[in-house]
Amino acid sequence: MDILVELNLFGRDYEQEMRPLIRAFLPGTDFEVTHYEVEDESMRVVWASESNPIMLSANAVNDYSFCMLLMEDWYRIRVYRKGELIGSADGDGVDGERKAFRNCIAREVYRILERETGHGLPWGILTGVRPTKLVYEALTEGISPDEIRKQMRSEYLCSEKKIATSLTIAKREHEILTGMDYQNGYSIYIGIPFCPTTCAYCSFTSYPLSKFGTMADDYLDSLEKEIRFLGTCRPKKHLSTVYIGGGTPTALNEVQLERLLRMVRDYLPMEEVLEYTVEAGRPDSVTRRKLELLKEYGVTRISINPQTMQQRTLDLIGRRHTVEQIREAFALARECGHDNINMDMIIGLTGENPDDVSDTLSEIGKLNPENLTVHTLAIKRAARLTTEKERYEGMEATGVSEMLARTITFADNNNYQPYYLYRQKNMAENLENVGYAKPGTEGIYNILIMEEKQTILAAGAGAMSKFVFYDEDRIERVENVKSLTDYIGRIDEMIQRKKDFLQANGMGSFQ
Repeated sequence: MDILVELNLFGRDYEQEMRPLIRAFLPGTDFEVTHYEVEDESMRVVWASESNPIMLSANAVNDYSFCMLLMEDWYRIRVYRKGELIGSADGDGVDGERKAFRNCIAREVYRILERETGHGLPWGILTGVRPTKLVYEALTEGISPDEIRKQMRSEYLCSEKKIATSLTIAKREHEILTGMDYQNGYSIYIGIPFCPTTCAYCSFTSYPLSKFGTMADDYLDSLEKEIRFLGTCRPKKHLSTVYIGGGTPTALNEVQLERLLRMVRDYLPMEEVLEYTVEAGRPDSVTRRKLELLKEYGVTRISINPQTMQQRTLDLIGRRHTVEQIREAFALARECGHDNINMDMIIGLTGENPDDVSDTLSEIGKLNPENLTVHTLAIKRAARLTTEKERYEGMEATGVSEMLARTITFADNNNYQPYYLYRQKNMAENLENVGYAKPGTEGIYNILIMEEKQTILAAGAGAMSKFVFYDEDRIERVENVKSLTDYIGRIDEMIQRKKDFLQANGMGSFQ
């Protein structure tokens, strides 16, 4: 059921902070947001006595109304359900620094909604995508694990389990990155936006081959220009990792895939690369020759992604391949010499329950991949699960937290160690995505991008370059257009964007 929330903000603008927190407690929330100047005479509130300084005057029809007066060092919060006051908070003497003030406001709203709904959130008020980044940076600064635990509890209201998970992963990340001199390196991402079909949960830049396959060669023409440019802009550092993702890169035919791999070999400085990953995610896109090409051109890590080993679910979400094809693709990869294989799975898929996840884990265990990435389903606005939600009504997954618990047990029992973690908006039960790996097979690129520790130059439609300035504690982004036709038609503009940025910031020379 959709929930209509009215969010009235007086003074500071904290809409982006409040939206995900409220939505985490009240799934299906739709917002009406109004910003007021404190002096505005048209306020939809009346100022009453000190005991009740803000009284909502209208719209008792909405399910919930949040009224927040946020000044430099004090706040007043009132929360109403159908016009009835259900929670309030007043404070003064709050540190005026934005982060401290924001966290204070978030904690008050959290406590009101926790009382209202009868449950908390495993990650507390942390709504960003990189909760382990806080822990990683604290460890780097020499802060003890006990102090980190205390801060995560008091400042962010995180659960003990999530604090423990964050510490475990941050310590492993710190061990891996400390040994690779990441600050003197950079990485390259190459996006291939084609897929055999578009999955129901997907909102990535992805185009089904049945409709857009005739544009693949034109796309590669433009991509070649961009990759050639990336090979000329050396930001005074060595190339650490290369990651070809999508979409599904192996959706390209064998001739096109070899052309792509040849571009990487011919244009990029691959001599010092520590890791070269290509996603071969859809088993229906894999052939023996494609897997052989990946090995011939020096790819060190691939992904073959079942998402689930339940055939009815694969059919429902539009994967259009069989469970047996997953097994066959994996066996073929082993025959071709691939010895670092990742498999993705998604918990919370439409119609599944914890026993389905246990069965999927059992089947993956038989294949014994080096990496296992566990994603929690995140409902995106552009995905068919949202745009065609009436089709999937009544098929929601049950027991997602139990599903996650079973993946953790499986990892523990099969020598997989967690090594990176990230979150997305609108994730089922406010959970997370976790990457597991057998010791020594961790995906370095995944850590670098999630902890934002290295500049990443990106090529392809929808690809985003990310520039890290260590001395200034600053990150800048330069995006490519998402549209396939726009990317092909405007490739010179995409290249110039990066060239202008690099030149303006003194980052390297052009050969």
